[in-house]
Amino acid sequence: MTIWKKDATQVVTAQATEGTMIDHLGIEVVEIGDNWIKARMPVDSRTVQPQRRLHGGASVALAETVGSIAANMVVAGDDQLAVGLDINANHIRPVKDGFVYGTATPEALGRTTQVWSIRITDEQDRLVCISRLTMAVIPMGKG
Repeated sequence: MTIWKKDATQVVTAQATEGTMIDHLGIEVVEIGDNWIKARMPVDSRTVQPQRRLHGGASVALAETVGSIAANMVVAGDDQLAVGLDINANHIRPVKDGFVYGTATPEALGRTTQVWSIRITDEQDRLVCISRLTMAVIPMGKG
């Protein structure tokens, strides 16, 4: 049974992401399961550090993006919004090219707080980064 209350297209549209970090980094949702969502991000000049390896901040941006999309797909109605409260990341393996994939799965889906785990892998499905994202569910008019 699916946990989603909204379709991804209700949360993320090309028009809404145009000119945002999501657009700039080339992040796109590629797959959705009953309780997980996967997005990918290219490893290219937008997302690497000077040594040409995936920048840790880009990994965190991917984690927060896919986790935020997932969190907002779980929130019922249009009067609430899930926003980032805390994120941490452990960087495991460098990546120099191709794509990385972030998959968000819920750990806790409370009324006012959600916790998501995001596993970022390379094209060979090797762990690159693991992140935990805490989301606050707030009224749409706030923050």
